[in-house]
Amino acid sequence: MIQLSDKDSGAVIGTISPEELQFMIDQLEEESPTDKDYWLNRDTLDSFKEQGADAHLLSLLETAIGERDELEIVWSEV
Repeated sequence: MIQLSDKDSGAVIGTISPEELQFMIDQLEEESPTDKDYWLNRDTLDSFKEQGADAHLLSLLETAIGERDELEIVWSEV
C-alpha cells in the first residue's frame, strides 16, 4: 500500500493502492524519476474526475484539501 501525507503538516491523508498511485503519476508532472511529492489544486481534482480517477482516491484528496485552494502531498510505501 501507499501512504499519502500532507507535505506541510506531515498529517497522514490515508492509504491508496499502487494502481491509484500510478494514476496520479500518469496525470501529474514529475520533476524527476524519483519524485515523491505532488502539488494539487481544485482544478487538478476536477481533471482527475474527468479522467476517471477512482472514487476512493478522489475522496481522500478532496477531504485532505478541505477549504484550501491547494495542497502538496508526499507518498511513501508502507
